[in-house]
Amino acid sequence: MSRPARPHVPMRPLWRCRACGAEWPCAAARLALLVEYRDDRPALLVYLGTVMHEAGEQLAQLNGHARPADLAERFLGWARARGRDPAGMSPPGASAPGGDDEVPDGTPRVTDREGETP
Repeated sequence: MSRPARPHVPMRPLWRCRACGAEWPCAAARLALLVEYRDDRPALLVYLGTVMHEAGEQLAQLNGHARPADLAERFLGWARARGRDPAGMSPPGASAPGGDDEVPDGTPRVTDREGETP
């Protein structure tokens, strides 16, 4: 008989995965979080920012008050929306800011169901 799968949750204060031992969030935890927050990426980023702060404090206590330097990439880097770099530049082959699908300030253009601008 097999054991039930263990959830990929953080083991505090070490911030390693209880299931696989990798740094949390591990690949399985990232996938589970993306599924859980699939309709609300901003809420995922708020949650990850909150636990990143908690992890930073706890890891600093364990490391003699030195915060790990890679926490932002570890907790937030993978969860940012794809398609634009952090500076807001379009990836190669994508329409440039101010193109047909954006207004001049770079925000998406609002359209009705038929695809026409109201």
